[in-house]
Amino acid sequence: MNIQTVIKTLFKSVALPTLMLGTLASPAVAAVEQASAPANMVVYIAPAQYEHPIKLWHFYYSYWFEQGPVAEVVAEDVFGSEYGHVAMCTSNEAGNTLVWLKPSMFYNPHMTTYYGTVTASVYSGSGKPLGTFVGESQKNGFLDVATNDQIKATYKLAMQDLAAKMNANPAFQQLVKQGIPDTETRSPCTMVTMLPSTK
Repeated sequence: MNIQTVIKTLFKSVALPTLMLGTLASPAVAAVEQASAPANMVVYIAPAQYEHPIKLWHFYYSYWFEQGPVAEVVAEDVFGSEYGHVAMCTSNEAGNTLVWLKPSMFYNPHMTTYYGTVTASVYSGSGKPLGTFVGESQKNGFLDVATNDQIKATYKLAMQDLAAKMNANPAFQQLVKQGIPDTETRSPCTMVTMLPSTK
């Protein structure tokens, strides 16, 4: 039997199409499994952060921007690389941990310095408070030169500081890796504003 005959026989049989279908479908199945699995972290940012801009003040000009969109992009970048599957709270997502982010930005025109602060109230996926962590940063830069990039870089430094402080909490680390026990019910991320305050 020559090689061409063997290949024709394989194509006519069920074995090769099944093998090809399994090879093509396995990445899709993995993507569906990851999408259906709870995120390691669900991040909530208040709607006001997207709707109400803040003002960075300078002597001759000012810069207005909404903190929510910038904080969201930076959180997905920093937390995604740190914790894996991270989702933003858009409706009723649930995850192993719930994080309520509160960004804050200030510009000192005398020192030409951006000051960024990101406060995170962290809860287990079932809503038990784990703690409040604060990431801070400062970055030198002019308010009229690449302002969006300066703001993003300042928030990124603050978010990295925040992630380092959260990583020091063993209970948080365990929840990110293992999730909540099967005996507990997951809280939807939109409920984070009604959960008890963290210390």
